[in-house]
Amino acid sequence: MKTVLLTGAAGSIGSALRRELKGIYGELRLADVKAINDIGPGETFHRLDIADAGALNAAMKGVDGVIHMAGQSVEADWDTVHRQNIVGLYNLYEAARSAGVKRIVYPSSNHAVGFYPRNRRVGARAVFRPDGRYGISKAFGELVAAMYADKYGIGSLCIRIGNANDKPIDKRRLSIWVSWRDLAQLVRIGLEHPDIHFEIVYGVSDNERSWFDNATAYQLGYRPQDRAEDYAVEVLAREVPEDPDKVGPRVIGGGFADEEYVGDPDRVEKFRY
Repeated sequence: MKTVLLTGAAGSIGSALRRELKGIYGELRLADVKAINDIGPGETFHRLDIADAGALNAAMKGVDGVIHMAGQSVEADWDTVHRQNIVGLYNLYEAARSAGVKRIVYPSSNHAVGFYPRNRRVGARAVFRPDGRYGISKAFGELVAAMYADKYGIGSLCIRIGNANDKPIDKRRLSIWVSWRDLAQLVRIGLEHPDIHFEIVYGVSDNERSWFDNATAYQLGYRPQDRAEDYAVEVLAREVPEDPDKVGPRVIGGGFADEEYVGDPDRVEKFRY
């Protein structure tokens, strides 16, 4: 693949992927609303807001594949989520369609299924149970990816990212953590695997405490190199117990599910899935 567009390139995940993917593709075209001043060999930069369809169309010209990491990354008011993760995501797929792009890696989230209880493993085909407006926007993105794959032939790998970081920092993240190199491996599968049409995988490392059935990722050749359990002793030694009177500790989404939750937390045990 000659030219890959990386949106959200100045963010934490975008910056890490930029480092992990250095030198792999002919041109890594970086895009972000924030300036990036340390452009290296094999890189170019477009300063843009993904809500600006015209700017995104210009940046998409000549692109072979897209890694879409731009957008609102946490829970927020609806106007913010809508502008970045609904309008911006639609703009991206439309720009890709117009430019003839055939492959997109879309960063979905564990929050698209954040209201599933932690006592079960959730697969890639599970019905959406978003834990907030952010989770709704990620579910929307997966549906957009499916339609553009089926109707226009743009292959998409949707990665339901757990928590991407140097290492897991609390007990919940022992179940959902993904290392940078493991995430980069999934991204490369999304861009390079010849049989990607529309697929959903979980962005998690080899975690013993995982709440996800990631069989699809393994079928596509994913072989994670890192394990959250290697950090378990360190994490649990400083862990502050979660509040049993809140809903967050009972479900995958954690604190996102707590926001604006009304009523008895015990009712999640009665949900039918």
